Amino acid sequence: MSGSINQTGMESGDPGHSGPSSMRNLGNGHGRESALQLFVQAKRRINDIFKDIGEYVVEADSFVTGLVSTKAVLGKAESDIISPDNAEVVQGFKEKIDGIREVLARDHMKVVFFGRTSNGKSTVINAMLREKILPSGIGHTTNCFIQVEGSDNDEASVLTEDSNQPKSIQSIKELASALSSVKLKENSLIRILWPKNKCRLLREDIIFLDSPGVDVSPDLDLWIDKFCLDADVFVLVANAESTLMQTEKKFFHKVSSRLSKPNVFVLQNRWDVSEMEEDIDKVKQQHIDYNTQFLAEELQVVDKREAKDRVFFVSAREALVSRLQNDTGIPTPDRVLMPGFQARIFEFANFENKFEVCISKSAVKTKFEQHTDRGKSITCDLRSVMGQVFATSNQLQGSQQQLRQERADELDFLIKQLDLLTREVKEKIRVMVEDVERKVATALNDEIRRLSLLVEEFDRPFHPDQMLVTVYKKELHAHVEQTLGRNLQSRCSTALLQGVESTEKQMTDRLSAILPEDTRQQLFNLLPKRDFEIAYRLDCRNLCADFREDIEFRFSFGPTALLQKLLGSKGSAGLLAGTAGSMGQRQGGSSPVLSQSGQVVQGLHDNEILTTVLTTFASFTSRTTLGTVAIAGVLAKAAGWRVIAVSGALYGLLYLYERLTWTTRAKERCFKQQYVEYASSKLRLIVDLTSSNCSHQVQQELSSTFARLCHHADASKQQLQEELRQLDAEVQHLQDVASAAKTLRNKADFLDSELNSFRSQYLQDS
Repeated sequence: MSGSINQTGMESGDPGHSGPSSMRNLGNGHGRESALQLFVQAKRRINDIFKDIGEYVVEADSFVTGLVSTKAVLGKAESDIISPDNAEVVQGFKEKIDGIREVLARDHMKVVFFGRTSNGKSTVINAMLREKILPSGIGHTTNCFIQVEGSDNDEASVLTEDSNQPKSIQSIKELASALSSVKLKENSLIRILWPKNKCRLLREDIIFLDSPGVDVSPDLDLWIDKFCLDADVFVLVANAESTLMQTEKKFFHKVSSRLSKPNVFVLQNRWDVSEMEEDIDKVKQQHIDYNTQFLAEELQVVDKREAKDRVFFVSAREALVSRLQNDTGIPTPDRVLMPGFQARIFEFANFENKFEVCISKSAVKTKFEQHTDRGKSITCDLRSVMGQVFATSNQLQGSQQQLRQERADELDFLIKQLDLLTREVKEKIRVMVEDVERKVATALNDEIRRLSLLVEEFDRPFHPDQMLVTVYKKELHAHVEQTLGRNLQSRCSTALLQGVESTEKQMTDRLSAILPEDTRQQLFNLLPKRDFEIAYRLDCRNLCADFREDIEFRFSFGPTALLQKLLGSKGSAGLLAGTAGSMGQRQGGSSPVLSQSGQVVQGLHDNEILTTVLTTFASFTSRTTLGTVAIAGVLAKAAGWRVIAVSGALYGLLYLYERLTWTTRAKERCFKQQYVEYASSKLRLIVDLTSSNCSHQVQQELSSTFARLCHHADASKQQLQEELRQLDAEVQHLQDVASAAKTLRNKADFLDSELNSFRSQYLQDS
C-alpha cells in the first residue's frame, strides 16, 4: 500500500508543490461531510430525549409527591395506592436524570495522545487542529497534560487547575513547555479554550489531550485514573525509527486493564525519514506485523484484520506545514518537505478519516449506550410503577364506590326510620301526658276531700294571740304542702316514673335498632344517671295568703246567729246592713218607734215580721237601756214575767255555758275548720294547673331525653354525611389518580419507544 501511495506521490509532479487540488481537499477536510456528525446528531437527539425524560420524571415525581402528601387528608385508602418503596424510587429518579443530563450536556469525544518523549504528539495535534497551538520541538517539550477544547468565545485563553482566571494563549509556552523555568507537575492539567469557529473538529465536540512522555514518570496509574477513563480513542504516537518500547506497551496494558477494549490507533510518526532508507517496504511490514501483534494479541482490543487498519505511517511535521501553507494560500517551501510527501499527507488524512469514524461511533456507544440503557431502565420502572398505581387506583375506586353506596343506603334508612320514630314518640308522649294529667288531678281531688283529716293531724300548740296565730298558720301551710306533696308522690310518682323509664327505654331501644353498631353503646350512656322526680309545687303559703280566721266568741243563740241560721250568712248580713241603714234614716224623723213598728207589722208576712222585730230589738238593745226596758216591758206584758224570767234564766245559762266552753281548744277547732274550708276552695282552683304542670314536667323529661337521643342520631347522620363527602372526594381523587397514572404510563411507553429508536439508529451497528 505504501508503495502505491509513494509512487502516486512521486508521479504527481514537482515535489516542491502541494499536488492536485483533490488531494489538498482530502488533506484539509473540506468538501465532504464529516463522520463526526454522527456523534453530533446522536448527542442532539439523546439530549432531546432526556430533556423529555427529565420533564416526565419531574411530572412523575410531582405526582408521587402529591400522592404521599394527601395520605393524611384522604385517609387509609390513599396509602395503598403507592408503596413507600416505589415512592422513594420515583423520587430518586429526578436526581439521576439531572445527573445524566448534566453529563450529556458536557459529553464530548475525547482523544488522548500518548507516547514517549519527542515522538511528535504535540505536532500531530497541531496538524489535526491546522494550527500551531501546542509547544513542539526537539526533545522533551510538553511537561504536563494539555487539553484543547472548543470555546464559543472569539479569543483563545488558557486555564490552569490552580485558578479560574483565564490567561493569555501566549502563556502556554511558559506554562507547558519542559524548557520553561516554570515547572508544573506531570499530572497537572492545562486547558486551552480555542475558538470553535477556527477549527472544525472542535466545533464537532472533540477535545484533544496531549500528555508528557510515558517515559518521564512511573506514576502511570494516576494518569489513567485522572485523564483516561472517559477517553474514546487513544492515539499512540510512535517513532518510526524504532519499534514499540516496553514503556509504551506497559502503559496501554494498564489502560486495557481499566477500560474494556479501548480504541487504539498507532501513528508511526516521522515516516518521512523512510525516503533515506533502503528496504523501506520490509521495514514498514515489520512495523505493521509488530503493531498488529501488539493490538490483536497482547491487548486484544481488535482482531488482526482490523488491527492493520489501526496503524498509519505519517509525518506530522509535513502535514502541519502543508496545512498551514494551504490555509494561507502560500506554496509549501521545497526545503521543508521530503520526496513522496503527498502520500504521507494522504496517509495522515486517511488516519483522520478513520479516526473520525471510529471516535464518532465509539463515542456514541461509550457516551450514550449506558445512558440509553439507564433511561430505558428508568422509563421501564416508571411505567411499572404507574401501571401499578393505575391498577390499584381503579381497584380502590371500585371498593370505595361500593362502600359509598353502602353508606348512602345506611343514611337513607336512618333518615326514614328517624322520621317514623319521631312520629311514634310524639304520639307516645301525648298519650302519657294525658294519663299523667288525669292521674294527678284525680289524686289531688281525693287529697282535697281528705284535707280535714290532714289538718287534724297537725299537732302544734295553738294560742289565740295574733302573732302566735301567724306563726301557727305558716307552720300549718308548710304541713299541708308537705303532706299533700308526699301523698301525691306516694300515689302517683312511682307509677309515673315507671312509665317514664319504660318510655325512655322503649325510645332508646327503638333508636338503637336503627343506628350503626359502633354507636349503640354510646346511646345507652345518654340515659339519665338519676331518677326523674315530679315536683308538684302546691305552695300553700301563697295560695292561702288571704286567709283571715275569725275566732272571736259568737253566742250560738244570739240575735245575729239566729238571723244567720234563718237566712244564711250572706242574706242576714245584707239584711242587717240594710236595716241598720233604714234605722239610721228614721232616727231623724218625728214619728215614735212603736208606731213605726206597728205599721211595719201590719204590712209583712210572718217571717218578715219576725225578722223585723228581731232586728228592731237588736237595734234598740244595742243603743239605749231605755229601749231595752221598753222591749222587756212589751214582752212582759205579752207573755208574763214568770215565763220571761225562766226563759231569761235558761238563755243566760246557755250563754254562760257557751262562754265558759269557748276555750283555746275550741278556738283551734274553729280555726282549723275555717282553714279547711278556705284551703279546699283554693286547692280546687289549682287542680287543673297542678296536673297540667306535672304532665308538662313529664312531657319535658321525655322530650328532652328523646332530643338527646335524636342529637346522637343526628351526629350519626352527620357522620354518615361526612363519610359520604369524604368518599366522594376519595372516589374523585382516585379517578384523577387513575387518569394521571394512565397518562404517565403512556408517556413512559412513548419515551421507551424513543430510546429504542435511538438505539436502532445510532447503536445498532456499534
